[in-house]
Amino acid sequence: MGMQFRPYFFLLFILIFTKSWAQPVLEKNKSDNDLKLSTLPYYSFGKGLGLTAPDSLFQMNLRFRIQNRASYVKNEFEDGGYDWQIRRLRLRFDGFVGSPKFLYVIQLSFAPGDTGEIREGDNYNIIRDAVITYRPNPQWNFSFGQTKLPGNRQRINSSGALQLTDRSINNARFNIDRDFGFQVHHLKQRSNQFSYNIKGALSTGEGRNTTNGPDSGLALTGKVELMPLGAFTKDGVYFEGDLIREAKPKLFFSAAFQQNNNAQRTQGQLGDDLFQARTLKSVLLDGMFKYKGFAAMATYMSRTTTRNAITVNPLDPTQTRFVYVGSGFDYQCSYLTPSNYEFIARYSTQKVGADIVNLAPDTQEYTLGLTKYVWEHAFKIQAEVTYDRLQFSQGSEQNNWYVRFQIEMGI
Repeated sequence: MGMQFRPYFFLLFILIFTKSWAQPVLEKNKSDNDLKLSTLPYYSFGKGLGLTAPDSLFQMNLRFRIQNRASYVKNEFEDGGYDWQIRRLRLRFDGFVGSPKFLYVIQLSFAPGDTGEIREGDNYNIIRDAVITYRPNPQWNFSFGQTKLPGNRQRINSSGALQLTDRSINNARFNIDRDFGFQVHHLKQRSNQFSYNIKGALSTGEGRNTTNGPDSGLALTGKVELMPLGAFTKDGVYFEGDLIREAKPKLFFSAAFQQNNNAQRTQGQLGDDLFQARTLKSVLLDGMFKYKGFAAMATYMSRTTTRNAITVNPLDPTQTRFVYVGSGFDYQCSYLTPSNYEFIARYSTQKVGADIVNLAPDTQEYTLGLTKYVWEHAFKIQAEVTYDRLQFSQGSEQNNWYVRFQIEMGI
């Protein structure tokens, strides 16, 4: 068999032998390292499948998760249609080498919606995260590699830790996503006292898996997180909904700013290539509240450019590509019943910037959802209905809606 099959033999080897070697190593080493790296938070009430070397100089945990969904979509002026797909299929490895202070995280994606369409000249986007972290103590993380930037709350949360089947329309347009570079995080969290985190990043600004060669710009990102009433139970800021049913009220506020110098793509780390580079500035503000099964979140996101957002093909002036500039608000609230049914509502409003007002519509989105948690976020059944109202600068409107069913399962 060819070389292309070797990764699958490796994974098969792990799955066969994990059962006999698996042990609760994270509990044993919890005082030294719980592997909940601030550069890559993820939802995990379980421990995955673990392997530890006999001399304790190597540790690896294997995790996977699947999102299968079925939707009925009806856009105005179009016939309705069904969309059935594997939305996400992720495989993740994390652990340490040599010492619990030297950690690694690798996350791979295999679903078509994760990797994107394969185009000539583009890279295959199977790698989502590949980051090495030095953690001298629980208060400091120093990381180098590709992973999520310290952006808005919902984007940092794993897609497996969402209440609804996907993030908001503003996350789709304005988030700063994954990038390759350095990150430094200082964490000061206490359960019943004022807590804070300070995070910074220096990265390429071009997004994940780029091999376009050197360019003249880098992205600078900074973020401050405040928890006035103390840290959330079990890192509750990293998953939506109050599954813990916080016994005391918990509050979270954060502010992040990024300047992406000479960005090459329409959304900074995401989107199509621009015809000319642009410097982008992003502001991301978040608030969260949880108490006894009730949860509420609010978010503001914006992107601006230092020059006109529209770029023109120098070889063909009729071709243009633009930076998606503008701003938006998200409001989301939920209640979890004692039988682990959760009722969720979200309202989003998005206003495009003046440069592109004739090229993209303003949007309002309304969503109602119902989620049944079988085993917290690791195994859940979700249903939702969403209505979009698009308003164009010429005065016309378009009304779209969809109904969706999704099952999430993972370890």
